[in-house]
Amino acid sequence: MFFNSPAVERLVEAFRRLPGVGKRSAERLALHVLGSPEDEALGLSEAIREARTRIRLCSECCNLTEEDPCGVCSDGRRDRSVVCVVERPSGAMAIEKGGSYRGLYHVLHGVLNPLEGIGPSELRLERLMKRLDAGSIHEVIVATNATAEGEATALYLAKLIGARGLSVTRIAHGVPMGGGLEFADDATLSHALQGRTRL
Repeated sequence: MFFNSPAVERLVEAFRRLPGVGKRSAERLALHVLGSPEDEALGLSEAIREARTRIRLCSECCNLTEEDPCGVCSDGRRDRSVVCVVERPSGAMAIEKGGSYRGLYHVLHGVLNPLEGIGPSELRLERLMKRLDAGSIHEVIVATNATAEGEATALYLAKLIGARGLSVTRIAHGVPMGGGLEFADDATLSHALQGRTRL
């Protein structure tokens, strides 16, 4: 491809690492970037560099943020007695778009997956347990995806958190099985949160 240009092959491979991008899509993206005006292409690389430099994890909820603590954790109007545990930042973003949840979040940055070597120590559980032990949180809503790994993670969390005497609930399965929170519409997520059940 492209007369065997190593630089272009590296660009295509970089796009292929993005979720949901296959070989043909990666090639189209590479062609677009290479065919764009230089300032546009360099603007894209500068935006990526700046985001990677400025964005970090919130020291409280482990969500992506530019300021620490993040806007949700520092908002005094949020219900600090409830924390919603999600797999990834995209889950918190999806729930926020629904507009009905007013509690806090905790982002795990993954789910239990023994086949890929992801156990409890690979998730952001230590910070969650410290928050729970502080005593101000009374309910934990588990909002992991409706996948085998998401369900296994939810059950693990229910056992771990339930041992601390806290209320553990699970969002209702208005989210399609095998689907992610980021693909559900606002109304579905709102119903799922309102219909959560105890684990």
